[in-house]
Amino acid sequence: MGKSLMVWAFVFGLVTVTGYYLIADNKPSFLVFTTELGTGVQDDIDPNFYVFLAFGQSNMEGFSPYEPKDQETSERFLMMAAVDCPELERVQGKWYQASAPITRCNTGISPADYFGKTLVAKLPSHIKVGVINVSVGGTRIELFDEDERESYLQNSPDWLKNTASHYNDSPYDRLLSLAKEAQKKGVIKGILLHQGESNTGDAMWPMKVKKVYDRLLQDLNLPLDSVPLLAGEVVGEEQGGKCASMNPIIQSLPRYIPKAYVISSKDCEAIDDGLHFSTAGYRELGSRYGVQMLELLNELY
Repeated sequence: MGKSLMVWAFVFGLVTVTGYYLIADNKPSFLVFTTELGTGVQDDIDPNFYVFLAFGQSNMEGFSPYEPKDQETSERFLMMAAVDCPELERVQGKWYQASAPITRCNTGISPADYFGKTLVAKLPSHIKVGVINVSVGGTRIELFDEDERESYLQNSPDWLKNTASHYNDSPYDRLLSLAKEAQKKGVIKGILLHQGESNTGDAMWPMKVKKVYDRLLQDLNLPLDSVPLLAGEVVGEEQGGKCASMNPIIQSLPRYIPKAYVISSKDCEAIDDGLHFSTAGYRELGSRYGVQMLELLNELY
């Protein structure tokens, strides 16, 4: 009696299923299935490297000046350079220990600075935090919408066009390409947004943000509504905020994005222009972003 073994396999999601036919006299005598669970990630991806994407206009970019203590670094808090900064010895797309300025070469302190500092101070010591910040002062959300970007830029003032040119006129594409690079080393855990002053009174702003958010997740091959989006309020009415009427619109964002969380700007010190936060205000606002993210990550520990 002749016997032979036929082996076959297929991949279903993260599970590899293998089947074995024992064939005797040209007839299958029995069938065996085995399964093997795969990781679904490359071997060099560190699940303990938490990456966060940040975008928006001047208050995420960083308007107020940073101080020496804002440049203190940690081996566990990293930033990916969004542009080349020869004077800071930074190359676009490379990771560095995070130190102000983290947006571009000559920007100020950003909420992302103290967001990261807050996280590494509270997370277990084996967790690293990385931030990628692509922001453009003075822009409407339309600049991050690839369907609207070109026409929006055509009608924008030269100073805004100049800032956008640092990202080859597409801040969204720069954020996406850097995020894809970051996915080779870590895991994207959240998105930070501070934008809205230039869209004040725009009732469609939440839907416009949702469009950018949904597209970003899709382009990064992340499940829909799988990543928290933290959106900060603008300078409030109690501090003479010129765009304070935008805050109720920002507060409505969770109705459109299930994983959206609004970060209060109440009592975050502002400067006299009624638009931007002071250095101390950015520290407080960034810390609040961090506290919110820690609450969301808390279930892991």
